[in-house]
Amino acid sequence: MSATDTPAGWRDAVEQERAKKARFFREGPRSPLPPEFTGESFPGLDYYDPDPAYRYELELHEHDDVEEVTVGTSAEGEQTYLRYGEFRFEVDGEAVTLQAYRPTDGSDRLWVPFRDETSGEETYGAGRYLDLEPDHHRTDEGQWVLDFNRAYNPTCAYNPAYECPLVPMENWLDVAVEAGERDFPGHGE
Repeated sequence: MSATDTPAGWRDAVEQERAKKARFFREGPRSPLPPEFTGESFPGLDYYDPDPAYRYELELHEHDDVEEVTVGTSAEGEQTYLRYGEFRFEVDGEAVTLQAYRPTDGSDRLWVPFRDETSGEETYGAGRYLDLEPDHHRTDEGQWVLDFNRAYNPTCAYNPAYECPLVPMENWLDVAVEAGERDFPGHGE
């Protein structure tokens, strides 16, 4: 068992990832933030407290017929993905399903975008993302680790100059996922 497999180790890893992202956003030359929100003017990033109840180890139910889907973007463009499989689990006792998409470039990573009952209230209105890499987000038994504590906002949540794929309606959840990144504090200023 590694240190990140323990509750304290997992929490520390989540907190370290968040601190690293904040440093990059505040100081990084490639920060997605508009200049008025970097450096000393950085308002910080806001998150729910890490909660292990929102970390799942799940089977990916791969679709027999992998379908290419077109997803709209925040700049009224389009991107294509492969609807590769779905995750089935429960949030607060309610059964939910999330589609997992693969890029059409042949890579084996998964993109799991979602909207939930917090969207537009406590979190970014257009939804949040999870990215899953097979080398980092799979257990030894082959399950995928779907950890909503690592859910993040797309770059267009910080800066409208970016174009982001929108969450397909099939991934709009009727439950609150109170985990991961909240809305960017700079929007309230």
